Amino acid sequence: MWRRMKKLTSGLITTVLSILLIVTAFTVIFHQATDGEPNVFGYQLKTVLSGSMEPEFQTGSIIAIQAKENITEFQKGDIITFHNSDGMVITHRVDEVKDNGAQYVTKGDNNNRADSELVLAESIVGQYTGFTIPYAGYVTQFANSKEGALFLLILPGVILVGYSIINIGRALRQLEASSKQEPEVSNNQ
Repeated sequence: MWRRMKKLTSGLITTVLSILLIVTAFTVIFHQATDGEPNVFGYQLKTVLSGSMEPEFQTGSIIAIQAKENITEFQKGDIITFHNSDGMVITHRVDEVKDNGAQYVTKGDNNNRADSELVLAESIVGQYTGFTIPYAGYVTQFANSKEGALFLLILPGVILVGYSIINIGRALRQLEASSKQEPEVSNNQ
């Protein structure tokens, strides 16, 4: 019974470490291949870096943004993601539509006043879909850093190799023990 539990636990640990290594490798490669802009089924995933839209979504959350073909269709109350004049990506709520959608006044829900800069329609990346994963952005930010990618790729690999070495050592000791227990057959008759 004890051996069966030990074998089951060993297999489970190996499987979990292998899956962790594969998922981490896939995530890092996917992030590098998409130039830091993950796109899943047509939705861009963005990490919320400030609290300007709280309580709609928390700092450190991941939100899904859907690109829109008609960038002049947004209405007051829609949440849009756009590039400001400094090239920063911002997600705020439309507070006012100007020039039939050619420009927008935006405001963060948690900010006291509207943004000082008008958002041009061509600066809009997409619209918030309502999909949020709270606090997952902290993990992706760490995984996307050089140190995080290195840590998350190497650590599971080292643990998996170390665990494999321990298992091989145990198997060799068991083989030695079983070969010592076998009676020697003598050739003297």
